[in-house]
Amino acid sequence: MRTGGISIWFFIGISLLVNGALVLQAGIRELFHPPAQPVVLYSLHANVWWGAVLFVVGVLYCARFYPRRDATASS
Repeated sequence: MRTGGISIWFFIGISLLVNGALVLQAGIRELFHPPAQPVVLYSLHANVWWGAVLFVVGVLYCARFYPRRDATASS
């Protein structure tokens, strides 16, 4: 039984979405401007993949736990 509060999972989704967008943006920027001394596994572009994963999971969490008004609770 919910009392009308906002779920913590919605805020976690926002956090994942924002962090994923930042990591993805940094990874895409790194594709166009490679570092002078890249790390050993630079060719895998882990920041692009993980940024995309975090972003998608954040979107899913935000969509699933978006605070809605129940039609049955508006009596």
